[in-house]
Amino acid sequence: MNRTKRYFITIFSILFFAMIFFMIHRFFIQDNRDVKKVKNPDDIMVLVNRKHELSPDYVPKDLVKPKVRFSPNMDSEKKMMRKEAANALEDLTKAADRNNIKLYCISGYRSYDTQNNIYQAKVKNAGEKEADKYVALPGKSEHQTGLAMDITNLRGIKGILTEDFGSTKEGKWLKENAYKYGFIIRYPKGKEKITGYCYEPWHVRYVGKNAAKDISERNLVLEEYLSKNNK
Repeated sequence: MNRTKRYFITIFSILFFAMIFFMIHRFFIQDNRDVKKVKNPDDIMVLVNRKHELSPDYVPKDLVKPKVRFSPNMDSEKKMMRKEAANALEDLTKAADRNNIKLYCISGYRSYDTQNNIYQAKVKNAGEKEADKYVALPGKSEHQTGLAMDITNLRGIKGILTEDFGSTKEGKWLKENAYKYGFIIRYPKGKEKITGYCYEPWHVRYVGKNAAKDISERNLVLEEYLSKNNK
């Protein structure tokens, strides 16, 4: 092999491995370069998503256990919510009861470590691609704020959460009435590209009555509402 041929092979090899490195760097790092650290974690309107990340050590200071109907054998941590959201959740579930709608709360506050365990378990069972559709990475979950709760019906607590909940009488009632008590359906159908998550009719987020009413009437998600209101 002459010197010129070896030279071109060397150059080709360098370019090839540089391209591989660039692709790996883009795949694993680029998605995180725009992630911002949340600076207002105690704000009721705090935005937490794939691009807005909570500190691993953030724990709300006013967590309480609301007096609602919980799923059996539920971890005590997941029964907690911030006080204002917990009071609103009690009002919501009482209203549901008056309308013969039985709602079960199955997952509220989750610490950073708990969310990491949930995410890793989902990856192990279903793969990373499927896990990313529904389960947030630790630090990027609204559950860590203490302002979110997963809600379902009797059928839901006996199995896994599915999109079918949205077409049940309980799911329909929740969608139509959540805003009256300061909650929004955080990941509605048709807004997946904005929220970054698949449709979750069971996941409600507390934002306060005024914001919830505005978001509901204008068919917005939290990202859109905060952008339009410059918050």
